[in-house]
This record gives sequence, structure tokens and C-alpha cells, in this order.
Amino acid sequence: MPRTPRKYEDHLDKTPANHVPLTPIQFLERAAHAYPDKTSIIHGRRRYTWRETYARARRLASALTRRGIGKGATVAVMAANTPELYEAHFGVPMTGAVLNALNVRLNADDIAFILDHGEAEFLITDREFSATVRKALEKLESPIPVIDIDDPEAGGVGARLGETDYEALLAEGDPDFAWVYPDDEWNAITLNYTSGTTGNPKGVVYHSRGAYLNALGNIVTWGLGHDIVYLWTLPMFHCNGWCFPWTLAALAGTNVCCRKVSADAIFGAIADHGVTHFCGAPIVLGFVINASDAERRAFDHTVNVMTAAAPPPAPVLARMAAEGFKVTHTYGLTEVYGPATVCAWHDDWDRLDMEDQARLKSRQGVRYPVQEGVMVAHPETLEPVPWDGETMGEVFFRGNITMRGYLKNPAATEKALAGGWFHSGDLGVTHPDGYIQLKDRSKDIIISGGENISSIEVEGVLYRHPDVVACGVVAKPDDKWGETPVAVVELRDGATVTEAELIAFCRDALTHYKCPREIIFDALPKTSTGKIQKYLLREHVQRLIAAGEA
Repeated sequence: MPRTPRKYEDHLDKTPANHVPLTPIQFLERAAHAYPDKTSIIHGRRRYTWRETYARARRLASALTRRGIGKGATVAVMAANTPELYEAHFGVPMTGAVLNALNVRLNADDIAFILDHGEAEFLITDREFSATVRKALEKLESPIPVIDIDDPEAGGVGARLGETDYEALLAEGDPDFAWVYPDDEWNAITLNYTSGTTGNPKGVVYHSRGAYLNALGNIVTWGLGHDIVYLWTLPMFHCNGWCFPWTLAALAGTNVCCRKVSADAIFGAIADHGVTHFCGAPIVLGFVINASDAERRAFDHTVNVMTAAAPPPAPVLARMAAEGFKVTHTYGLTEVYGPATVCAWHDDWDRLDMEDQARLKSRQGVRYPVQEGVMVAHPETLEPVPWDGETMGEVFFRGNITMRGYLKNPAATEKALAGGWFHSGDLGVTHPDGYIQLKDRSKDIIISGGENISSIEVEGVLYRHPDVVACGVVAKPDDKWGETPVAVVELRDGATVTEAELIAFCRDALTHYKCPREIIFDALPKTSTGKIQKYLLREHVQRLIAAGEA
């Protein structure tokens, strides 16, 4: 029988019945339909159900639409982890517009740049941040409409800048607003700005397809169910909270909001609301293990923690496990929607001692199930490195949870996506089992006497010391060796360890040329998510050198 070449093409077309653009907005619609009376959000004395959250998001979309917001517009929100920012993750894209969640730790110059560069047409801002926002608005050439968030949990701090407040804005809207699916899942859904380690931050554009897929990727990766009670310790402005606003709607779980992250707030939420999961940088783990007796609350269930950035050292993992916390280590960047790899755990690893578990868990692991590729390869040829755990290369990503590109920056976009892969700028190795492990940022490698020293490796040793709460290792110029490692260290309260003792501690674990020649006890500059800002740390060390203090 002759083969029919087009048998799978003829008349088997895409139609509205069999092809609908992917959008995470529909997760909220489904949650309200399937679990209308289930608690969606807890914030102080406020409680909302999924029916109410859906109606509030539609009111927001309706009110914005009536004010001329639609496809191609940018709506900026400057807010803490409150119901208003959660609702904006649905209400803004319901209009076809793009959500730009602003980093509340930025200064007025940075906020002004972002509002101008992203062409924000509307701003919703929490009164707590009014001083910064006022200065930023004064720097703009054209005024934009402003709405205030007057959160009762903030205690009335900050001035009013807007024409009205958020609740009044919602009152203008229709709870039955007929939002429309995007006509293309490639449409921009959010705009997130990088930290801007050099020059102005870059605007990373997310598409609806990626947001949808990574929301589901979180479920698969973490084995989540409908009983999840999620505490917002990770800022929602950071990579859209790693896509967890949409994840929680897909599961119809419960969001527990948290304006200020502290040990007291974390233990209180676990004890009072039965929190089962939260995310955060290693600093959040520090809040847990260094909590005082007064801050701790008893609970009788396991709490799952997803962390990124620096891998948790063995003592931290051991203490977290002893106190009822199970840690999952992930890795990603703003350009890949937050976490895009995970140290996928194997059950037989549970039988290993804590040191070996920590060694395995320190690896960044394998790709998320919704990301098509991750590799460590030569930065120019894109030839994958051998799986020997030693040959270093750059980490590359490709797939559906990779950004569209940088807003209004074609040169940076082309460079970042050259060769069909996203160039992360992170350096790492691939182990024989295919798990990747970061060694450093390309600009953070210390070259001493011609030898490469990974700052992450040195930091990992320092973190093993029980008195070290946080540390950062950078290069210091050296006449003989070119540069040598210097460590800046934060100690726990009451610690008495000396510089000489910490250096000796490193020498017991590292080849001597890798050990810091100097330890500086000082506070570390950190981002709003607790990541150490190496570029600021390098500048700080250089100032100390110039002043003769280092």
C-alpha cells in the first residue's frame, strides 16, 4: 500500500477546540471553580477564599482596563509579600498588560530607571516605600498614575502618594470581568529586572508559556499536593517568586503572606497556620537554625524548604533536619524564571552520613522537567566538557523556561542567546552521573600564581565552621602571586573564633594556596533575597586596602 505523505497534516489543524495558548491565569479560574471556599490567602487578620481572590483579581483587571491599560502596557507594583502583589500576578495579565514587580530594596535612582525603561503606565505602591517612590517619581519626565496600598499589617507607615488606595481601585472594577486568554502564549506576561551588578539593570521579559510551564515544573520537582500551605519568605518580586504565585493557584493551596522575614515570623506561621513549604536563600535557613528560644515554636510535621544560591553546608543541613526541616537545593537565574535545575534526590542517599549528603546536595543537579537542556560547555565552542567532575566550563540553558530576551537591548539579547543556548556566565563541572556543580561566576574566579581558585569552594569550607554565619571570598591584589583570596566573614552572636584559627581551619581542608591569607570580620552586602553581592564586596575590600585596613 503506498504511503500517504501528508496523512498527519491534511485536515488535522489547530482549532480553538484542540489548541489554546498556555497561560497561568487559568489556574486561578480553575481554583475558584473547583475549590471556591478553600482558603487562598492568609495575611494577618485578613482571609480570602479562592472565589474571593479570583473576584478581586478580576476587579483589578476591570479597573485597569477602564483606565486604558491593555496589551503592550506595563503596570509596576512596589509591594511587600501581601495579597495585593499576589492578585497583581493575575489581574495585570488579565488585561493583556505586563506586570513589573519592583525590588523594594532598590534606591530611587534604580526605581526611576526601571519605571522609565519599562515605560510603566501605572504604579501601585505600598505606603511603606513612599519615601523611595516619591523621589523616583520626581526623576521621571512624565507623571504616571499612582495607587496606594494601605496594608493594615504595616501599621500606617509612609505617606500617601496616589489618587486613591488599592481597595477603592478594586471597588471600581467588575468581579465578573470577562478577561480574555492571550492570543499567543509567546506574549510577554512579566518584566523582571536583574540586580545590575555593572551599570543599569537589564529588563528580563517572561512569556506566558514559560510562566505556565515553570509553575507546573515546581509541582513536579517538589512533589507538591493540594494540601500545601506555603509561606512567602521569598520575595514575590524576585523572578515572580520563582513562579510560585501561579503554582499555588494551580494547586489551590494556601498562601501565607509575610511582610518581614524573621525567625519569629517563620516559626509563628508554621505553628499557627501549619506551613508545609517555603523558599529562600541560605540567609533564611540561617534565621531558622540561629533562632532564639523565644522565637521558636513547636510543630509536629516536616517543613520543606527550597533554597538556591550557596549550597547548604553539612552542619546547616544537619541542624535543619534535626529541627524538622527538609532542604531541597535548586539553581537558576532571573533569565530562566528562577529555579531551572534541582539536585534531584535519590532515596539511597539517605543512608549516607550527613557530610556525604551535604556533598551531594551541594551540587546544582539536573534540569527542571520543563527545561529542555542544561549543559556545562566551552564558552566559545559550546562543546560539552567531559563528565569528570573536574573540567570546568560555562553553564548553558535552553528551553521553554528561558526568557524571551532583554527589553530594548538587542545586543545583550543576541549575546546571551548566541548559539541557541542561554549563556549563564556561571562556571561549573559535570560529574560522572551527569549532575552539574557550580564552581564560580566567571568574574569571581581568583587566579593566584597562575592557579584558578574557586571562591565557592573556599566559602564552602568556611561555612563548615560552627561560628560562621555568612562569608564571601574575593581576590586581593598581591605583588608576588597576582592575587590571593581574602574572606569577609559574619560570625554568630557570642563567637570568639580568631582570624588565625579560621585560616588554620581552612588549611586543614584545602590546598594551602587556596586558603585565604586574610580574614575580615564585617557585615556582608546582600541583595533583597539574601545573596551576597560580590561586586560590592570587592569594592569594600578595595576601600579597606586603600585605607590600609586590609
